[in-house]
Amino acid sequence: MRAMIRFSVLDLVPVTEGSEAGTALRQSAAFAAHAEALGFHRYWVAEHHGMPGIASAATSVVLAHIGAATSRIRIGAGGIMLPNHAPLLIAEQFGTLSALFPGRIDLGLGRAPGSDQRVAQAIRRGLSGGPDEFPRDVMELQAYFAGDPRLGFQATPGAGEQVPIWILGSSLYGAQLAAALGLPYAFASHFAPAALDEAIAIYRRDFRPSAQLDRPYVMAGYNVCAADDLGEAQLLATSMQQMFVQLRTGQPGKLPPPVPGYLDSLPPVVQAQMAAARSATSIGTQAEVERDLAAFIERTGVDELIIGGQIYDFEARKRSLDITMAAIRRLTGE
Repeated sequence: MRAMIRFSVLDLVPVTEGSEAGTALRQSAAFAAHAEALGFHRYWVAEHHGMPGIASAATSVVLAHIGAATSRIRIGAGGIMLPNHAPLLIAEQFGTLSALFPGRIDLGLGRAPGSDQRVAQAIRRGLSGGPDEFPRDVMELQAYFAGDPRLGFQATPGAGEQVPIWILGSSLYGAQLAAALGLPYAFASHFAPAALDEAIAIYRRDFRPSAQLDRPYVMAGYNVCAADDLGEAQLLATSMQQMFVQLRTGQPGKLPPPVPGYLDSLPPVVQAQMAAARSATSIGTQAEVERDLAAFIERTGVDELIIGGQIYDFEARKRSLDITMAAIRRLTGE
């Protein structure tokens, strides 16, 4: 195990069945403080729209809430779906966050809408850009942070703020763009691991150093559902499995409670889809998590893992993070 690898947390700000967005947001602030106390490196939330089970649509507002509940851990977007926004507005929002929480803000950028086409159309009303203009929008955003005089004005807040930009992706496109721009690359293997190895290889092969980064830096998403007992972990994981099925069938909902025997009740084709997605997931006790993390890191050579995992009960979710950190400390010898 390489001693320098970092471990972080990805929070989808889950809204559970029988609850509401306010509870999800309060729990996320508490969960971020818990992650900070455990020693995780960064804490990211992601932009999703039109999904009843995810409360992080107003991502920069959520980050301000999380920043106020923590004091040291890096916080950021994993990510902002840039085609939804004018780059100037994102420069101002994340410039504001950087002014409020100096040295703690990250900005991960994706080119997907983070929603279906109906929601994407509602978001983009009056804007002319789109996914095809993503590289141009990224460079425009960089210019705002740099205070480029050719713009004719400054983003305030924003200009001069040191906000590291990341490129996110689940295909080869993001790897190619991150390499060309010399930016760190985060792969969404926690839900779409199929192209992970090829994307990492392309990114490392084609990387060009930039003012922000002198060598390739790869983060990968990874799900963990951990408990003190294997059977309990498998039961807790059924909430995440139900969400997987909901999304694949176009019926997103709130995070459901665990259902005993859920996986066995699914058609073989759906079980096969889940098995394919399991290459970046660990379900079990500390021993299983330690084994699975070690194998994934050995296979990919990533510089950082960002840990997610949908768990219905908040205390069980915190316990899963405790067990994950215990496994990490065993792996790293800390």
